[in-house]
Amino acid sequence: MDFTLRPALVEDAEAMALMHVQSWRESYGHLLPPVFFEKQEAALPDRIQRYRDYIAAGHSRMLAHDPDGLLVGIGAAGPGRDEDSPSGRELFMLYTSERVHGRGVGQALVDALIGDGPAYLWVLDHNPRAQAFYRRNGFVPDGKRQLCDPSWYSLPEHRMVRPGLY
Repeated sequence: MDFTLRPALVEDAEAMALMHVQSWRESYGHLLPPVFFEKQEAALPDRIQRYRDYIAAGHSRMLAHDPDGLLVGIGAAGPGRDEDSPSGRELFMLYTSERVHGRGVGQALVDALIGDGPAYLWVLDHNPRAQAFYRRNGFVPDGKRQLCDPSWYSLPEHRMVRPGLY
């Protein structure tokens, strides 16, 4: 599939928020009740504004667009946020539209965001597709586990770490 990658601009905020929530519905619809997604959609104006503010402040998100200019992927990485961070770099967001799964969009985003260096991430326990993708990229569970925020119905997640592919 042809697609282009570029850093997000403030004017991308609405498309980013819509794609983000839609990708949650596609990826987590079997894990979370409909009311979760209804709340996310009702909060879209706030999410759009947060994206605008975040990008305007100089924080980056990487976007993937299809040949028609539609947003099909979004990702972000930065300094590790965990107190016991196993790496200086954390991949803290990677979402692609279901229609492009398996077409290289997620891989291109990972490559652009963290290259082949050391990094870590958190993934839901009940997201085997994402876990398999991360394993193909050299990530392995490190034994650290936690529950998501109650707004995410305290779903269990675990940390995966990659020492670097060098």
